[in-house]
Amino acid sequence: MRAAPVVLISGTETVLADRSVRILRDVLRQADPTLEVSDLNAADYAGGELASLASPSLFGEPRLIRVASAERATDAFITDLVDYLQAPADDTTVQVRHGGGVRGKRFLDAIRSGSGDGIEVVCAELKRDSDKYEFAQAEFRMAGKKITAGALRAVTSAFADDLGELASACQQLISDAGDEITEATVDRYYGGRVETNAFKVADAALAGRYGEALITLRHALASGADPVPIVAAFASKVRTMARLYGARGSSAQLASQFGLAPWQVDRARRDLQGWTEPGLARSIEIVADADASVKGAGRDPVFALERMVEVLSARGDVARG
Repeated sequence: MRAAPVVLISGTETVLADRSVRILRDVLRQADPTLEVSDLNAADYAGGELASLASPSLFGEPRLIRVASAERATDAFITDLVDYLQAPADDTTVQVRHGGGVRGKRFLDAIRSGSGDGIEVVCAELKRDSDKYEFAQAEFRMAGKKITAGALRAVTSAFADDLGELASACQQLISDAGDEITEATVDRYYGGRVETNAFKVADAALAGRYGEALITLRHALASGADPVPIVAAFASKVRTMARLYGARGSSAQLASQFGLAPWQVDRARRDLQGWTEPGLARSIEIVADADASVKGAGRDPVFALERMVEVLSARGDVARG
């Protein structure tokens, strides 16, 4: 993010977009505390409003004009912004938030081509686990906080389904925790999260620690954990193991090839020790069976979970069952 006459903030990831909006305001206000901030909604924009707000003020304060909902812009806004790009006002920044789609293609293309010295900040949805891990890693790095790899993995896993919650969790740890954040720190703050407990069960089972995995599973269920995300944790790990089974190359190479973080590659390789291809195939089947069972296809979801833990703890060897 940097100041420019026109700043287009595009993309569907609202957490990143909202942060970009705040950062731009803070950068401009730091440069001049007298910054005058105005807001427009492009969805109900009337012709001439942009020019009116961008006209020179009596005392010459710098201005930030924030435009929301540009993906639903009126024709008048599209026309006015395209015209404005031909001659942006001095000491004025026009920030345009566009949530996606083709509406406003004329001004989108103009800004992207550099018209009006405009820039684009893309806030695309973070879908891959590796992207969320890097997002969390950057949160702690920017704050100058040390966090262990295990703790970073734990907090990312705990809030992987909601980037807003992940960002809030990182900020709470940054604000409240000590000099170094460890797995124990994350567990103290967020040990009750279903996803964290789910991954603890999966980690123990894949490491062959059947007793520990079964106890952890029963504790999670007794604490009110939903069986569905527990199976999802197993599915995520087994899916990554299957993708990497037999793959050769460095952690960085495989991470790039499969869209993973290097730590995920290293972890999957450790999890794969002692596994055979038939055992992995059987485990995929048992996880699929458990998934169907906890979603209503079976009469005893708890039994399905315990059976899954048993089979995966034996690395797919069903002789124990």
